[in-house]
Amino acid sequence: MYTLGDMAKELNRSPVYLHGLQDRFGLPVFKGKGYSDAYLAFLRMVVMLRALNVSEDALRRLWEIEKKLLVLLHVDSTGSATWFLDACGQTGRYARRLLLTNVDMGIRLPSKAVQLGLDFSAQLPELFEGREMGEDALRVFSQCMKVHTQIQTTMRCEAPLLRAALHCVRKRGGG
Repeated sequence: MYTLGDMAKELNRSPVYLHGLQDRFGLPVFKGKGYSDAYLAFLRMVVMLRALNVSEDALRRLWEIEKKLLVLLHVDSTGSATWFLDACGQTGRYARRLLLTNVDMGIRLPSKAVQLGLDFSAQLPELFEGREMGEDALRVFSQCMKVHTQIQTTMRCEAPLLRAALHCVRKRGGG
C-alpha cells in the first residue's frame, strides 16, 4: 500500500500533479497508505501515455468509455471502491486487455466482437434491458476501440522520437 507521496516519488511527479489526475479522472482519494498496487499501476500508465504525447483529453475520454463498457458488462459487481482499477497491474494477455482499466476482455483487441454473455455479477435482472434504455455494449465497445486505436497511433508515432531521446541521454552520460 502507498501514500500519495510514495506514488509521487515512484512516478517522479509531484503530489499536486497526481492529485490533479485524481480529480480529473474522478479517482477516489484515500488518506495515508490507502493506495493499492493497482492504483499506482493505473497512474503509471497515464504518466507513460502522457510521456508518449497522448493527450489527457483522449485518455479521459477513453477512461469514461471503458468504465461505461465495464458497467454494461457488470464488471462493477465486486463492491470495491476502486473496481475500475482492480485489474491494473495484472500482466499477460496484453492484446486482450483494455488500455486503461486493463480488464481482460477475452478477445484480441481491437476486435469487432465482444462476448455479450459476460456478466460478472449475480445481480437481480433490471426492469428493462440496457438496449431498451439506450445503452448497447457493442456500440460502447466500438467507441472504446475507436479511441483506443487513435491512442495507439499516437504512441506508434512518438515511440521513435522517445527512443532517440533515450539514446541521446545514454550517449551523453545521463543514464
